[in-house]
Amino acid sequence: MKIRTRVGGICVKDNKILLIRHRNVGELPVFWLPPGGAIQYGESLEEALQREFIEETGLRVGIKQYLFANEVLVPQVHTLEFFFEVQIIEGELITGQDPEFSPENQLIEECVFLSFEELKTIPPLYLHNLFWGVNSIEELLLQRGLLQLIR
Repeated sequence: MKIRTRVGGICVKDNKILLIRHRNVGELPVFWLPPGGAIQYGESLEEALQREFIEETGLRVGIKQYLFANEVLVPQVHTLEFFFEVQIIEGELITGQDPEFSPENQLIEECVFLSFEELKTIPPLYLHNLFWGVNSIEELLLQRGLLQLIR
């Protein structure tokens, strides 16, 4: 096993947050999280985030601020994630693809802006842990330091 390093972007528009619904993540049928992905060798965090946004959402984004890190350490998974607040520069929202997977094996099912009320209707098991314990987009954007999910 190895540690996976990811970058993610919190994108808010019209008081809604951009989320991606993935299918078949581990043993879960669906999993919702902000756009982002693995950092490739030689890429900066900003470059990786901008690339991932284009691949997954069709949107070109700019970095507003660094927010927090998140460590996930559960059986079979050890991930370090760095989250940034981003703003849309240009583009039309699409449901993109992950180039690591063939067209018939894509994990991305949907890219959509959700209000926090809509987000809270998703069972926590199917939702990224960065949303656990926060009750608004404002609270999410105020988080700092290191979040952790360790089991």
